[in-house]
Amino acid sequence: MRRAPVLLAAGLLLAGCATTSLAPVTGAGAAFEADEQRLWRRSEEEQRTLDRSGLLYVEAELDAYLNQVGRRLQPPGIYKSIPFRIRVISNPRLNAFAFPNGVIYLHTGLLARLDNEAQLAMVLAHEMTHATHRHAVKEFRDTVNKTAWLAGVQTALGGLPGVGGLAGVLGEVGTAAAVTGYSRDLEREADAEGLRLVVGAGYEPREALKLFQTLKRDAEQEKVEIPLFYGSHPRLEERLETTEGLLRTAYADRRGGMTNAGVYLGRTSRVVLENARMDLKAGRFEAARQGAEKYLTLKPKDARAHHLLGEILRQGGEGEAADEARGHYQRAIALDRSYPDPHKGLGLLYFEGGQKQQARRSLEAYLSLSPQAADRAYVEEYIRLCK
Repeated sequence: MRRAPVLLAAGLLLAGCATTSLAPVTGAGAAFEADEQRLWRRSEEEQRTLDRSGLLYVEAELDAYLNQVGRRLQPPGIYKSIPFRIRVISNPRLNAFAFPNGVIYLHTGLLARLDNEAQLAMVLAHEMTHATHRHAVKEFRDTVNKTAWLAGVQTALGGLPGVGGLAGVLGEVGTAAAVTGYSRDLEREADAEGLRLVVGAGYEPREALKLFQTLKRDAEQEKVEIPLFYGSHPRLEERLETTEGLLRTAYADRRGGMTNAGVYLGRTSRVVLENARMDLKAGRFEAARQGAEKYLTLKPKDARAHHLLGEILRQGGEGEAADEARGHYQRAIALDRSYPDPHKGLGLLYFEGGQKQQARRSLEAYLSLSPQAADRAYVEEYIRLCK
């Protein structure tokens, strides 16, 4: 596998004299050149690795919904040349990327933060444009030192904080799309064409601006520059400016398009909860709290969500957060008295506050409801300290 950058570059360099002036794919019967075909084959290899990695978030109804939105954006003939497929990766970072053969990957972190279908459509339309306008091969042909480029983008992923197993799974083609993105001109083209597709499908174009504002807020909230493409603060500034300009000019009179917020939130609610758990595990307490609170606006009687929010507040907060955490643990217990986990959370919260007798009662209730708990010895030690 370590020779892959050199082998891929060697194969593609055979087409070094090919022009970068490639017409967009507009329907069935598109002819792909030799170096493009090699990029497609390389993409398929990398996708098989992703499929085996255990990183995919598999939910049949969600996958069907995402692909349905994608089909609304592109005319049917396009699919005969580029068979778009949309898949989801379990990762709390806000990101999305497309392979040149039309396979698009969305992070759970991005899906969890979007507000409606119109914003999702803008993400998909942008990534689809990278494929239909053949940006991967154009970028590669314009790169002088191809071997160094392919090796360098993979090295960049290895230093990413918080991307989990992706660092060891994505190959050169996927890393280029997920981390570095394309040139400014190609990205600008993807945003402009993507917005055109969004409007053509009947969506509200101003939601595109809200999408980029959400991405920018997340980048600022992190307080570090995360080198995933969708988290790149300078790029987001440019994309905001491009979108604002288009809304003032080409789409100044286009208002009242659909957002399908209710449909979107209903289809992605489970992703929101699961992603909040991932954010908590990664120590991203504010993002985790936002996700849990968002889910509870959709499912206010979900005991597990109240427990999760209690955990987020207990682990990441102090002062008044302890009172809020206690309230959510108690709400979880009231909603499902057979659910053991909030009893443990409540016990640990009482212990941390020096309330040893209350802690002991809650921890004993946890073990009573979950006698085979994997952390039984850990909890029994806390009970001993309470005595």
